[in-house]
Amino acid sequence: MSPETPLLAAGALVWREVEGEVLVLLVERTQHRDHSLPKGKLDPGETLLECAAREIEEETGLRITLEAPLGTSEYRLPDGRDKVVYYWQALVDEQEVARAPFEPNDEILELTWLPIEAAKARCTYEHDVHIVERFEERLAAGHARTFPIVALRHAKAANAFSWEGADATRPLTDRGERQAQSIAAGIAAYGPQRIVTSDALRCVQTVAPLAERTGIAPKATAEISQESSVDPRAALEARIGKAVRKRRGTVLCSHAPIIPEIVTAVVHAADARESERTHRASMLHTAEFTVLHVSAGAEPALVAIETHSPAAG
Repeated sequence: MSPETPLLAAGALVWREVEGEVLVLLVERTQHRDHSLPKGKLDPGETLLECAAREIEEETGLRITLEAPLGTSEYRLPDGRDKVVYYWQALVDEQEVARAPFEPNDEILELTWLPIEAAKARCTYEHDVHIVERFEERLAAGHARTFPIVALRHAKAANAFSWEGADATRPLTDRGERQAQSIAAGIAAYGPQRIVTSDALRCVQTVAPLAERTGIAPKATAEISQESSVDPRAALEARIGKAVRKRRGTVLCSHAPIIPEIVTAVVHAADARESERTHRASMLHTAEFTVLHVSAGAEPALVAIETHSPAAG
């Protein structure tokens, strides 16, 4: 890695609610004896989403579900390299806290749960304070709890011009299979409850690794296929509207022409407005996915949008 290449890391603001009070998790590192949000460096071939979930479990023992992103912290390391840390928020319940009793180790000396103001005062680094403040703003707006609607474009498939069978039977290439494997853990980190896919083979194969990882049986339907005999917009509006009303995390895997319709349907269901940002979020390459984070509060709202690519291919 050259000095100009930033060191990438990922972590989470892990929070819980105890008797009506929101508590934020800080870790005290064994060697540095500082207090910070849990995070860790990206492993080769790993996506940022995988890294965040893995590092939290390794450092704290807690198995988390990623919620809306909280942005990045950027700072310079003693060796002169820049470091960029990506953060998400992650709510844990008392059952998970009880399941994972912490024991000090070579990396983390202690876990501390603190109210927000106390957490900001305890943080050793100002960049951690900024992340806590972003979460505090979201909490004040009533959007601390979120759920994801994921718009996923299928992975790389056999060439349409040289394929002799029906378009819907085009399979993934070797590259496409690597892409599908690469994105599975990252999407799973959001804890989706349902997987819906176009019935085209390339879409079904794209979500297969995700289905295996999550144990969720995908629902394949012609409704969200680019070869649907009817306009898919009404079906998407109804399906996504129901997911938003039920606060149900959902993955929808489809084709390039359908992805903008999925994004638009989420925007409408969340009572938001289409914009240049939502337009960019719908322009996906193969195996890319956009996550639209919707508030699970009293009223639906579009809290955040992020787009990710596979680490492989």
